[in-house]
Amino acid sequence: MLLRSASPWKRPLSRRRLLSGGAQAVGYLALARALSGCGSSSDGGGSGGAGRLGNIGPLGEPLDIGIRIPEGFTARVIAQANRLVPNTNLLWHTDPDGAATYATDDGGWIYVSNREFLPGGANALRFDASGEVVDGYNVLSGLVSRINCGGGITPWRTWLSGEEYELGLIWECDPWGRELARPLRALGTFAHEAAAVDPRTNIVYETEDESDGRFYRFVPDAPNIGGRADLSSGRLQVMRVLATQDEVDAPGTFGPLPVEWLDVPDPNPVLGGVLTGTPTRLQVPESTAFRGGEGIWYHDGIVYFGTKGDRRIWAHDPLAQTVECIYDDAMFAEPILDSVDNIVITPGGDIIVVEDKSDPSQQAVAITRDGRIVPLIELVGQDGSEVTGPAFSPDGRHFYFSSQRGPGANGTTGTAGITYCVSGPWFEP
Repeated sequence: MLLRSASPWKRPLSRRRLLSGGAQAVGYLALARALSGCGSSSDGGGSGGAGRLGNIGPLGEPLDIGIRIPEGFTARVIAQANRLVPNTNLLWHTDPDGAATYATDDGGWIYVSNREFLPGGANALRFDASGEVVDGYNVLSGLVSRINCGGGITPWRTWLSGEEYELGLIWECDPWGRELARPLRALGTFAHEAAAVDPRTNIVYETEDESDGRFYRFVPDAPNIGGRADLSSGRLQVMRVLATQDEVDAPGTFGPLPVEWLDVPDPNPVLGGVLTGTPTRLQVPESTAFRGGEGIWYHDGIVYFGTKGDRRIWAHDPLAQTVECIYDDAMFAEPILDSVDNIVITPGGDIIVVEDKSDPSQQAVAITRDGRIVPLIELVGQDGSEVTGPAFSPDGRHFYFSSQRGPGANGTTGTAGITYCVSGPWFEP
């Protein structure tokens, strides 16, 4: 994502146009089958407070703030790079990326947002129960972190911020700003994208944004199930799909396929800030490569994650020890969703995916439980940007997201970025 004007992994459009209507129907059936088992969940972290997405109408005409939204909804800018956030002393960061929300005891919530640049870090905005910003502050200093891309929530309500470069770590941050952020070296040194925690085991699942990246899990020595896990020690493991790499890479949805987890011998092959050993992803040659790991989310017993190189969404069942591909844009002649980046899942099981592509019509799109693919918002006139940081307020009324480089930046990093809030009847009663 950082400093990329166009992904080198984009596949030619002609490949999709060769597909038959029958293959497209199979794609919808795979989605519906995979999502139909999703029930309510207490995921939190910005997944919305009320069940399934409602009957969202078509997007309206472009607004003067550079976006399109569904008819009957309202939108506003809540923060803009290099400007003080209203009602706070916080200067909002450029290049906003991964984000999440956290409910507060007074009926409000906190929105945490990463900065994918040098310096990096993460900031937080606090909202009251009416949705107005009442405070803003830093939760991870850019003096100690860099290129903070995606992240993830924990059951004990902290924010995991991933550094997306070869020597990157995950940092655990306090959304309330009361505790200093700390690096979690035991979770491995690599180009971290995002993370998700299975609350049944407190195992942390991690994606890696490399064209030959791996899918990892961290098994803590002291999981403290039901409480706060100790993430300072444990085993870093990498997934091996019990199929050939060619079978995994072949176009189309498939699965579930059995998997196994293999220990990574040296999770931190670094000395003095220099890579001194074999990169983490290459230490277990028999492990399975995934083409550019992106967003990840735990929901109702399943860990979902995306890969941007082949524009797919995967579902890992930790109990059954299987993985399946539930969405591949190769299954659709003219896909509405043709890019995969950050994801979030609603309590009702709808998958929200935001796009990062060279096309200026970047969107946030919902994949519903019945297999529909519905645009939620779209950037307008913001060439070279991407949609980042999707999160719903805990009550489900507000949808937050950012245009990472904003209007007029033309893909230039480190100078701009704008964060929006779109409000309305997102969820069914």
